[in-house]
Amino acid sequence: MPPRNTLIIIKGAGDIATGVAHRLHRCGYALLMLELERPTAIRRTVAFSQAMYDGQATVEGITAERASLDTFRQVVAEGRVPVVTGAETERLEALAPAAFVEATLSKKNTGLTRRAGRTTLALGPGYVAGQDADAVVETNRGHFLGRLILEGTAEANTGQPGLIGGYDRERLLLAPAAGEAAFTAQIGQAVTAGETLGRVGDAPITAAIGGVLRGALQNGLTVPQNFKIGDIDPRPEAGAFIHTPSDKARAVAGGVLEGLLYFGVTP
Repeated sequence: MPPRNTLIIIKGAGDIATGVAHRLHRCGYALLMLELERPTAIRRTVAFSQAMYDGQATVEGITAERASLDTFRQVVAEGRVPVVTGAETERLEALAPAAFVEATLSKKNTGLTRRAGRTTLALGPGYVAGQDADAVVETNRGHFLGRLILEGTAEANTGQPGLIGGYDRERLLLAPAAGEAAFTAQIGQAVTAGETLGRVGDAPITAAIGGVLRGALQNGLTVPQNFKIGDIDPRPEAGAFIHTPSDKARAVAGGVLEGLLYFGVTP
């Protein structure tokens, strides 16, 4: 595998982080992704986080594999992307990564700091370029999506879902009650307005609009009421998009790649 100091650590393995990892992997970077033991990504068909449940996850020809800090180098050497959980900060620092990408889209700083000897990039609001990170990448849809910000912050969280096919909030599926999620509908399935797609506890999950089920939480996870558990894409052609990274993920990935090259981190 490449020398240790070319390693890029990506925190998060949801659909946006996966878009970033996909592009960096294709460009020749050695990657290590960090994820929760039980991820809550909903666009699971394009999220490397699914490897935490299934052992492996493949997106557009690139495969991620669940690993550990003791085994991830072999996964990299074999051409796959390792995803690990429970990584202790001290052990991560001992890896001396060339860069660290905060890609959880948490919209707030949960402890990210710049460190000497590595490039630190953060996605979205909650971080200050030049203070918390060396640069920030814009994640808000619109003219500046994917922009590399060297000073200041990304646009503030609007709390408003992106407009797709003329719908924003209506396309989201929120937990109707607290409890264990259990979808009966499958990602990629055509659904109609008013259709029951599963249950959270005893409460039905109901589609507000028709379209294609684009995302659905992993069954068996316990969630609070109003937690985002899925989404519907109303576009007629949406079925063709289920297994490919979104335009947003690709734009953000371009910003991360630009940031690495700007700071001299090459494959």
